Amino acid sequence: MTSYYKLLHTYCEAHTTPPSDVLYELTRETHLKTLAPQMLSGHLQGQFLALLSKLARPKAILEIGTFTGYAAICLAQGLAENGVLHTIEPNRELEQIIRKYIAKAELEDKIELHIGRAENIIPTLDLLFDIVFIDAGKQQNEQFYDIVINKLNKGGLIIIDNVLWSGKVISNENDADTQIIRAFNDKVQNDPRVENLMLPVRDGILIARKL
Repeated sequence: MTSYYKLLHTYCEAHTTPPSDVLYELTRETHLKTLAPQMLSGHLQGQFLALLSKLARPKAILEIGTFTGYAAICLAQGLAENGVLHTIEPNRELEQIIRKYIAKAELEDKIELHIGRAENIIPTLDLLFDIVFIDAGKQQNEQFYDIVINKLNKGGLIIIDNVLWSGKVISNENDADTQIIRAFNDKVQNDPRVENLMLPVRDGILIARKL
């Protein structure tokens, strides 16, 4: 991240509704107790997800890749009455911190945590979703996209994180992960089932709306 971009990012955060005390505490604990705290959605992206959810008023949300729960808490803020967010995390070691902050946010009746592999769990969920947030292993973006698009209501949103891959998608980098992400971005761009928008928020967010 260049110094100019850092200044812009800081300015944007300063002019964005601040995170709740629970999210602030979760951010601190994530940095203290996890090996990759940069995986946290964070203030700017979290507020963006919360605002999208509040506008959509979804009855059902699916999140693939919980990490410590920041994005789940943000997305759950917009759920309709009696709505539910299903979030899937493969790393059982993170379960305690996730449940701790779901409870602190008083969202235990809104967020259902699943520990395991998403490709095994998603087919067991007998639901159509209004929002799906994909924030897992980037090599699996295409796999998860293909699984969830048929479990998405018409007009529903698929949101995919890290689609700019630290800018590598427009560089001369040709490592395997960069090539996979470029190919996935092109797939969504050319998918007639959706209309889409890519935004340079954090490490890039791609939003696809099912037609």
